[in-house]
Amino acid sequence: MSTNREIDFTELLDDRKVLVADGGMGTSLFSLGLANGESPELLNVERPEIVEQAHTGFVAAGADVILTNTFGGNRRRLALHSLDERVAEITDAATQAARRAAATAGDRNVAVAGSIGPTGDLIAPLGQLSYESAVAVFAEQTQALVDADVDVLWIETMSSLEELSAAFTAASTFDLPIVTTMSFDTHGKTMMGVAPSQLAAWSLAQSRRPVAIGGNCGIGPGDVLAAVGDIVDNAPEAVVVAKANAGIPAYTSGGLEYPVGSVDMADYARLAVAVGARIIGACCGSTPEHLAEIRNVVDTASNRPRPEREEIASRFGVSLDQPTRTRARVSRRSSGRHSA
Repeated sequence: MSTNREIDFTELLDDRKVLVADGGMGTSLFSLGLANGESPELLNVERPEIVEQAHTGFVAAGADVILTNTFGGNRRRLALHSLDERVAEITDAATQAARRAAATAGDRNVAVAGSIGPTGDLIAPLGQLSYESAVAVFAEQTQALVDADVDVLWIETMSSLEELSAAFTAASTFDLPIVTTMSFDTHGKTMMGVAPSQLAAWSLAQSRRPVAIGGNCGIGPGDVLAAVGDIVDNAPEAVVVAKANAGIPAYTSGGLEYPVGSVDMADYARLAVAVGARIIGACCGSTPEHLAEIRNVVDTASNRPRPEREEIASRFGVSLDQPTRTRARVSRRSSGRHSA
């Protein structure tokens, strides 16, 4: 039983020109006491008040959509913490924490999106996980999210079309809208070599299309903005998501420090609106302060010409179409929400 009214996500999209998605869940949980190496998902059961507090910070900052703390909530990822038999329990607790936070918005509608992240395994023939097994893993998690009454299924941070397709196949058996995003963090492509234009083509080829597609995580705002532009060019009718990192963190004596501050997020949001994004949020390293800047821009931004890639690159840097070079970065694929 949900603790807040359910939201029709497609109506929310129709009602508003641009939606604001939330920020870095892992970043918030670390600030509230999550220790390195701990399972963020276990907090849903053992310390739900912290998860709710993290969500509430983004709701107060103006988020229209909050993602459940289930990024690593599939049995393959949970098995790393011997939690693989607790998918349904953890998922339900995560969704109820998000529902309670959404309720703090009062009369303002805030959708609860069921976060579905990668399995952490490569699909055959590159890895040991068969496509059929991947579908089954995602089907279990998706069933748990649907049973917990999420408003939309949100497949995120994918790097291969095979794994994206496995998650989408599982999610498509349910009558809920589906959002799909990939992480374009390797010279403008995903780790597995998928370009934004390929994501656009994939979405157009589906008999049931996702309600939104886009980019999340990655290197920083510039690469997500460039990816959004490419998706818009190749799927002009699509609702496109921009959910960028606050840059690549540096290790300091005080821990991880992200270079993109909250004020910088205002420029990111302005460019995201101009390039054609209809759902704008943030990812690793972003706080409610970052999100408040995005909210303000979405509420006040005036029409401006679409920026050229050179303008995006001059403000945030863009690795798309640039020579290969080594980048030190923290990967959510290898460490999940722990690096967010």
